[in-house]
Parts: sequence; structure tokens; C-alpha cells
Amino acid sequence: MSAGPLSGLRVVVTRPRAQAASLVAALESAGAMAVPVPVIAIDDPVDGGAALRSALATLESGDWLVLTSPNGADRVGRVLAEAPLLSGVRVAVVGPATSAAATSAGIRVDLMPTKAIAEGLLEVFPSPPASGGRVVLARAEVARDVLPDGLADTGWAVDDIAAYRTVAVPVDETGREQCRHADAVVFTSSSTVAHLVDAVGVGGLPPVVVSIGPATSATAAEVGVEVTLEASAHTIAGLMAALESWFSSR
Repeated sequence: MSAGPLSGLRVVVTRPRAQAASLVAALESAGAMAVPVPVIAIDDPVDGGAALRSALATLESGDWLVLTSPNGADRVGRVLAEAPLLSGVRVAVVGPATSAAATSAGIRVDLMPTKAIAEGLLEVFPSPPASGGRVVLARAEVARDVLPDGLADTGWAVDDIAAYRTVAVPVDETGREQCRHADAVVFTSSSTVAHLVDAVGVGGLPPVVVSIGPATSATAAEVGVEVTLEASAHTIAGLMAALESWFSSR
């Protein structure tokens, strides 16, 4: 841990252990002590990915593939490595982290909104052609209805496909103790909020709660958690900027 704008701050990181490296590195670079308490892991959907493989194989020119997270992009990339998309199929992503994961998986991105949330993508998504069109939405097994409902309302035929699922990781007494003695917790998804609150209770959270965006903040409110600050840019860099701005004003 080095000196920096977050020097001495103890921050709980709830991301899956395999995906926490970039956030941990950013926190430590800023002088904070990252406290890993992973509360979720990423697993195959219940059908083992059969629906995803089938949906991707039947996309036609003029159709869209929509990716809402790096996890979804990674899972789709594995399928497309064996059977690439047909020419003319376009790809939309919710934000820069998903775009980077898609690019890393060899998927060309055609559309990304300025606002890295589902509502932002709906604002810029094109209307379907007069003959109709299809969207394959590859995302978590449990997710908000905003995107599929919004796309369907504009006339698209939407296949809402589970590309992966999040499963709870038990939090032991050491993890609960670390939460109680930390200064802040960073939530990067709704599922991390729900599972940490299930594990430690609202009273077991650190005093400062940092959310990556409005959907995560909404879940926090639903389970009785007051969000201290929300990132303006819904990315790891946005989280860091919000945390550093808050800490510098204390």
C-alpha cells in the first residue's frame, strides 16, 4: 500500500475473486487497503449454455446481439470462438467495461451509449426495420426488465437469454469482522449488494457505501442500505473518482 489520495482507507471489495484485480490495484495505487470479501461467483446458466448457443447460431443479418456486462461478453465470446456471428449481425454493449471484454473476446462492437446503463442504451438503440427485427440479449440469469421491455416496446422481437448466473459465496466470520472494521464498501452490481447484506446485515456494513450506478443504488435502497456516494461514470475509474472526491473533502 502506497501513499495516495485514499491513504489509510480500508475498503471492502465484493467482486468475484477472479475479477477483483483491477479494482484492488486501483485502490492500492491510491493508498487504500483493499479488503477482499467476495460474495458472488460466476457460473454457467442452469441449462449449461444451450439456449445461448442456439440463439447465437440463429441470428441473421440485420439482427442485434446486446451485451450488458463483461461476464456476458466473456461467455458469448467462448461460443463465438467455435461458431462466429453471421455477417451483418450488429453488436451493442452497455458500457466501456463490457466493450473492452467484448473486444478482448474478438467481438466487434457497433454501438455503445454515452451513459453506461440500460436506460442509456435504450436512448440510442435504433428502431427496428419495417419488416421487424430480432435482438438477442445475452446477460445474467436474473436481471432487470428495463432493457428487454424497452426494446420490445419499440418493436424489436427480444430473446432474453441467460449467458451466466451469479451464485452466492459464503462469508465467514473473518469476512464479517473485516466488514465491521472497514471504512467503506464498494458495490459493483446489484447481486453484490444483495448477497453481502444477506451475509452481514445492514448493520454489519462499513459506514461508507459506494455504488457503481443507479441500478446498484436502487437495489441497495430496496434492502435498506443508504448509499453514501454513486459513481457518475459507471466504471471502476468512476468509482475511484467518486471515492477520492469524497475522501478529499473529509
